Amino acid sequence: MARNLAYPKERGNTVHRDNQRARYDLRTIHSIINSTPVLHLSFNVTDPAQGPFPAILPMIGQMGSFSHPSADLDESLDCYLHGYVSSRVMRMPVKITPMDSRYNYRSAVLFGHASPVDDAEEKLWAMRLITESVVTGRWEHSRTPPESAELSSTTILRVRIASGSGKIRDGEPHDDKKDLERPDITSRVWTGVIPMWETLGDPVAAGSNRVDIIPDHIRSFVDKANDETQAYAQKATREV
Repeated sequence: MARNLAYPKERGNTVHRDNQRARYDLRTIHSIINSTPVLHLSFNVTDPAQGPFPAILPMIGQMGSFSHPSADLDESLDCYLHGYVSSRVMRMPVKITPMDSRYNYRSAVLFGHASPVDDAEEKLWAMRLITESVVTGRWEHSRTPPESAELSSTTILRVRIASGSGKIRDGEPHDDKKDLERPDITSRVWTGVIPMWETLGDPVAAGSNRVDIIPDHIRSFVDKANDETQAYAQKATREV
């Protein structure tokens, strides 16, 4: 029997508004995190001189397990985030009335406790995990492993996840019955979904580049990413 592990519903992670769209299963939440180019890390600032407000920093990261590298997305995973020592660490349904037009979306929030990764082996493993999430195959096709100075100037945070939740809206618009029963409106107002997705452009060589042909791993990454985002956007036009 397939497992369906989920984060427990607690006060901090429970979705209240449109809670029928809430997701708590690990696979859904972890897949959203892993397919997001930029994660936003929010934390409380302990230095009073930096102000009374929480800080929010954009970072890149990936879900993974150093102790169990083959762990699947539906298993308990940590979130590894890439930073620096100097740092402080898809679709729009169109309805009959503009007041009810909404975006389809998917989002995920994780709650946990972050700590720097000090173990050299785990740090190198996490750097590869994160690098491969940026461009698949990049670790193997670049100068690796990093030099000692690069390692010492780079901070990897491991976030032990305590809870999390996701929220997804997809499918067609749902118009009010009173509008659908008026032929004078339905005969002139188009309703439906306009798919919208992120697209990666053609790779552009740097001025210092000496490689004439764009490597296959970069071409494959761009094509695969564009195919996947387009397919998901089109799938989101239908109810799941």
